[in-house]
Amino acid sequence: MRDFLKQVLASLTGTVIFFGVLLGGVLLLLASVASLSSGRSPEPDIRDKTVLVFNLSTTISDIAPSEDGREADVQRLLRGGGGRILPLSAALDCLDKAAADKRIVGLYLHGNLASEGYGSGFAALREVREALLRFKAAGKPIYAYNDAYSERDYYLMSVADKLYLNPFGAIEMNGLVSEMMFLGEAFKKYGVGIQVTRVGKYKSAVEPLLFDKMSPESREQTQKLLDDVWGEFVSGVAPARRLAPEDLQRLANEKAILSGEEAVTAKLADQTAYLDQVIADLRKLTEVRDDATSFRQVSLTTYARVSRRSLGLERSSRNLIAVVYAQGDIVDGQGGDGQIGGDQLAKELRKLRQDKEIKAVVLRVNSPGGSALASEVIRRELAEIRAGGKPVVVSMGSVAASGGYWISTASDKIFAAPNTITGSIGVFGILPNIQKLAGDYGVKWDTAKTHRYADLGTITRPKTEDELKLIQANVDRIYDEFLTRVAEARKLSKETVQEIAQGRVWSGTEAKRLGLVDEFGGLEAAIQAAAEAAKLGADWKIVEYPKRRNLAEQLAKLFADDDSDRVAQSPLQRELERVWAEAAALAALNDPLGVYARLPFTLRFD
Repeated sequence: MRDFLKQVLASLTGTVIFFGVLLGGVLLLLASVASLSSGRSPEPDIRDKTVLVFNLSTTISDIAPSEDGREADVQRLLRGGGGRILPLSAALDCLDKAAADKRIVGLYLHGNLASEGYGSGFAALREVREALLRFKAAGKPIYAYNDAYSERDYYLMSVADKLYLNPFGAIEMNGLVSEMMFLGEAFKKYGVGIQVTRVGKYKSAVEPLLFDKMSPESREQTQKLLDDVWGEFVSGVAPARRLAPEDLQRLANEKAILSGEEAVTAKLADQTAYLDQVIADLRKLTEVRDDATSFRQVSLTTYARVSRRSLGLERSSRNLIAVVYAQGDIVDGQGGDGQIGGDQLAKELRKLRQDKEIKAVVLRVNSPGGSALASEVIRRELAEIRAGGKPVVVSMGSVAASGGYWISTASDKIFAAPNTITGSIGVFGILPNIQKLAGDYGVKWDTAKTHRYADLGTITRPKTEDELKLIQANVDRIYDEFLTRVAEARKLSKETVQEIAQGRVWSGTEAKRLGLVDEFGGLEAAIQAAAEAAKLGADWKIVEYPKRRNLAEQLAKLFADDDSDRVAQSPLQRELERVWAEAAALAALNDPLGVYARLPFTLRFD
């Protein structure tokens, strides 16, 4: 008994000590977080003749930046994967500040872009490219170096005054491709039944669930969209490299991948060089004469802490323009990471409507759409803001289609890039059932009900013809509402909208021609238009929503490595991530009525 009591006492003592240490650790962690929260990091000391280093090994995303721009990094850190995220507005802000900063004498670009989710789309890259051109127009040279360039990388780096390529490297110049995954045969094989209701002959969002290849209509619209986006690529790159558009077309058809000397001969690169040779040139630019020392530099993530106030660029005003970021699939309810929750965004917009200091709203849309009901909830809140006398201007990012276009209709003006993906004015419903899958394993269901359609929502059997007619009528009704919203917003006849709708996806170039967007321009153009609409003159400043300050953000400061390169992915990794993305898109289909305004799963250009 005595030994037993000694063991129990020892166990209790150990337990007390363990929880005491654990509690102490938690208190220490909270104290550290409180310390970090007490103030922002001090501004970096930038010396004269410094080069700004922009590491492109990141995903350039439309998400609202956190206080120090690391919120997205934190989310990936805590999930145990993914690469770095750079908010688009933070990149634009840094480049514009550096253009005006006399201490910054040049810019060095390196690294290969990533494109997680809806990030690093060509429309967003176009805005970064325009900021690079503004930097260059300030009389400051841009240097670029990579071992290998994809088209995305090259689209940005082609603006460089000196573009280097590793002698053993290569430049990809083989055009754009959109490769869609089709699950129709897989569902049949495993006994998953799929029935659909849809409106619009181009509304191809349901096709990957039914077929094993594109329909003629889907192929037609995808090919036109690819051609438009490639045309914008060529129109930017060719003059930057002093080439004719046909030169790039010929290289894409005949070469596809150019080695070092081939790239120099084709004028895609200025010279082949190893990294140490590039650094030697940057040492000359920064007047560093010690060969054992690197050039004088500051990373973009560090330079982000340089305030506009210290450069005499900060606006001071109580008139606020709210920039609201809507990125990801539109879902019913609160939404999760990488989603636009209809209820959550509507709540945010109501606060802005009631805030007297908010004089105008800019909605940045980067979304393929999703729940029709959630889209309407968001649209109405934007309409209420306008009804209250506050202008609403939409800035379309790389994708603003279907439900993304739906929410854009409640605006005074819509800005898009020529290579924005938009339109897709159409709706569909997906009706899965697992009758055969379950039956193969001996699982059966039987039903008792009070009325004929009481089990309309079941997935245990296919829908009957009568049930399909009921559901199709609901889809038709919502499509008609969509057409009405567009016609009223764009001051077009409903018949005209009917002709250009049909679920067809358009480039920004075509959308402007058709009257679906007003002007070409990025986020900054939309903000300026909002200021003009609110008659604010120069007396305004911006605030960004949703706010993203939390414990995780503070913890990231303990672990984040600002300039770490993204680990290169193998083709197999990329394909597995695509499968996961398709599954995530299916999981996001949570509309209470089962009706969706969404792009195909998932339209990507590589």
